[in-house]
Parts: sequence; structure tokens; C-alpha cells
Amino acid sequence: MESSQLSPEVLIPNTARILCCVCGDPIEPNATNMCIGCLRSRVDITEGIPKQAVLYFCRGCERYLQPPGEWVKAALESRELLALCMKKLKGLNRVKLIDAGFVWTEPHSRRIKVKLTVHGEIMSETVLQQVFIVEYTVNHQMCDDCHRTEAKDYWNASVQVRQKAINKKTFYYLEQLILKHRAHEQTVAIKPIHDGLDFFYATEAFARKMVDFINSVLPCRTQHSKKLISHDIHSNTYNYKYTFSIEIVPISKDSIVCLSKKLTHQLGGLNPISLVYKVSSGIHLIDVSSGQVAEVSASLYWRQPFNTICNPKQLREYVVIDIEPIKEDNKKKFPGQGHISHKYAIADVWVVRSEDLGLDQNTVHARTHLGGILKPGDSVLGYALSENNINDVNFEKLDSDTVPDVVLIKKFYGQDRSARRRYRLWKLKHLAENMDTGSENNEYNEFLDELEEDPEMRSNINIYRDNRKLIPVDADCIDPTMPAITLEEMLDDLAIEDSEMTEI
Repeated sequence: MESSQLSPEVLIPNTARILCCVCGDPIEPNATNMCIGCLRSRVDITEGIPKQAVLYFCRGCERYLQPPGEWVKAALESRELLALCMKKLKGLNRVKLIDAGFVWTEPHSRRIKVKLTVHGEIMSETVLQQVFIVEYTVNHQMCDDCHRTEAKDYWNASVQVRQKAINKKTFYYLEQLILKHRAHEQTVAIKPIHDGLDFFYATEAFARKMVDFINSVLPCRTQHSKKLISHDIHSNTYNYKYTFSIEIVPISKDSIVCLSKKLTHQLGGLNPISLVYKVSSGIHLIDVSSGQVAEVSASLYWRQPFNTICNPKQLREYVVIDIEPIKEDNKKKFPGQGHISHKYAIADVWVVRSEDLGLDQNTVHARTHLGGILKPGDSVLGYALSENNINDVNFEKLDSDTVPDVVLIKKFYGQDRSARRRYRLWKLKHLAENMDTGSENNEYNEFLDELEEDPEMRSNINIYRDNRKLIPVDADCIDPTMPAITLEEMLDDLAIEDSEMTEI
């Protein structure tokens, strides 16, 4: 008896299909009963979305108009420009945006193309995806700021900074502070003049920001005025031009001042003849004979002003013959005395003028705060109060026995500074191109020398590497007593700013 084995049948379920109501192709059932091709040919989910639009571009400041009146900066094919293009399409909120990107166009064609992918529901449970391109035409239109510049009416507010001083070192320092903190970004124009700087702004708010910044870094006082330009009687609107006048105190670093008796009592019995060792938001004074320090704020100075009796142009060079430190017990102390700084070492020093060295051994005694850095044979700069003709009301009231013959200011690192300036490996950035910063400007070169010698002052500004100069091979061209800032420490400082700018 033969037995037969039957293979089981495999049942494949048949999917139900219908015919497209337009072309007759078999399709899966859907709410429209149409195939994808027929559906796309008859339904357009992008209907109502403009396929062409216009962008307005200002060639002066290279900004795009964002309605109603804002101008924004946007680079080609950037996120900012793509967002600006999307805001120009009014019917885009009726569909769901899936993707957006730029289509390359020639940069000078004045055309920008954006490729969009959107989803839209046409019937219940029927979603259609569509890709289309929107073309933007870039038209040129001058913004209000550039229009004012062309019409020579480009500013509504100005800040006038002035200082009644014999040198411009304060303005060189202020310039570097502005650059470091980027306080000049909203400035329309900067105009240097012989006794100060003028800053111009489009609005009063920007000018007030600059005034607040200068008041925070230098002791000064401000005056405000405004001038009526036009008045519309129908809308009751006024057009003013605002002017802020800033006067910086006429006191500079390394100057000798003479204080009034009332002011010395307020400062804790400070010596009337004091040295200005730093100028920041206030005037920092030190008594070179005791190390007592005090700070005079801007408001206190303008209530009780005082003048300089010796300025840095009157400095003379001396040579140290002998020096003897003063012990702590021998320093001048009294009840109610102000703060005494232990940063400086008080010492008795005997000096002779450099031109009289070897000819006249008539040494002069002085008490100085530089006892920690001076030694016999060093050169030091100071003021000869006994030889200067001083015309000051407070100075005339002092007893001649209490006035020192010489006040030493700072150590002098060599006479020939031309070699140091020639091999200087760094440079500074400037606000305006017409700033007088050439090699013939002695005040600017002296300001650079002070930066090399004062690390605290150097820490407040940005310095940049000068690629046009190389490290000197002959070390004899630099004074060995000079601190090694030009070769080592300055290069360390430059490493921070080298990535920002390598050349000006």
C-alpha cells in the first residue's frame, strides 16, 4: 500500500487594491482614491506661499532690512539670512516646514534661492510632502544711518573729552582702554584734536554709555547740553543735538602735587607734597618719606582742586651714591594716620646729578620709596624742588624746612632708548588712522616705554605682536639693567593677543 505525502500550501494574503479614479492604476486605498502622481498634479499645498520675494540691502553698512525698520547684519548662506528669508514668506504658517537650505547662486547675481520642504494635510489622514524653491531678489536701499552720513548730518550726539595738561599720555591710555573694552563699537566717527578727542554717535543713548565708561576709568566731570534743530508743531516732535563735555582732571602720573591743609587732614594727615603714582577712577597719592597712600576721588578733587607743582617734563637724572634702608620703628607714625603701604621700601639715599658725576661730589640727601629696587650706581629720575620756580598758593604756605630738596620718582634704565624702540617686538591698535604715533612723537614713545616698565599698567590694555620686527640677535643693543620685558615677559603677554590680530 503506497502512502503519499502532500506538501502544505502556503497562503499569501492578497492586499486589497483599487483603481485610481483618474488614471486607473492600481493603488492602495486612500481618502482621495488617487495615486501620488495624480494627487501632486491636482493638489498644491504650497498655494498661497509666494515663490518670489524682495530683500533690501544697504551697500554702505552691508546690512539687510528686517521690517518694519530694523537693519541686521547677515552673511551669505548664514543662519541669520535664512531666518530673514523665512520671515518674508507670509503663508508659510499653514504648512509644516521640514527642511530649508540655500541653493547656490553666483554671488554678484543679486539673487538668493532657498529650497524648502513642507508637509501638508489635504484630507483626513492624507499628508502630502512637497519641495519647492523661493527666489529672492536683492534690491539696494540706503539705511537711515548711511543716509545721514551722506547728507553730512550723521550724528545726533557728541562726546567731547578734554584735559588741560601739557602731554597726551592720558589720552593714549584712554584710547587703549576703549579698545580693550570695545566701548567704541557704536561710534559713528572719532576726531582727535590737539587737546582731546571728539566722539560722535547716532543716538543719545550710545553717547551716555561712552560718558559712563570714561567716568568709570578716569577721574573727570561731565556737563550736558542740547541744541534744538527742528520742531514739528503738528505732531509736537522735537529734534535735538546733544553734547556731552568731559573734563579730565589735569593731573598725570609721576607728577608732584601740593595739597591744601584741609585736604591733608581729610586724607589722614598725608604729606602736602605727594607723588601721583597711579591715575585710575581716582588719583592715587603716596608720601615718599613714609609710604602713606591715599586716594582722591573725582568728586573730592573738584570740591577742593589742587595743581601739579612739577610735571614729568621737568624730570632730571641722578646717580645713586649710597642708600640706607629705614627700619620700621624709625618711620613717621602718629595717631589718625592713614593707610601705609608695605609694597614700597622707604630708604635714605644720597644722589648726585648725572652731569656732575666725577666733577662735583656735592651729594644731595633724599628720602625715597624706591629703596627696594635702588642700589649704588643706579640712575634715577627725580624733581629738584629747591631749584624749580614753583608758583602755587598751597606751596607758598609751607615751611621751607619741610620741603625736600629732591623727590625721586622712578628708576632710569639707560640713556639710549632708541635701540629699545628699534627692536620693540609689539605694537598697539588705534581708534583713528590719523593718530600721531610716529617715531618722531616723543610723548607716544615715552608712553610705550612706561608700558614696558609698568606691568600693572600693561595688564589693563591689549598689545599685539609686530610681525615686521624680529628678535634682536645682538643683546648689547639693550641695556642689561632694563627688566627683560621686551624679550620674555612681553612675548608671554603677546601670546594672548596674537590670535586676535597679528598686523594692523
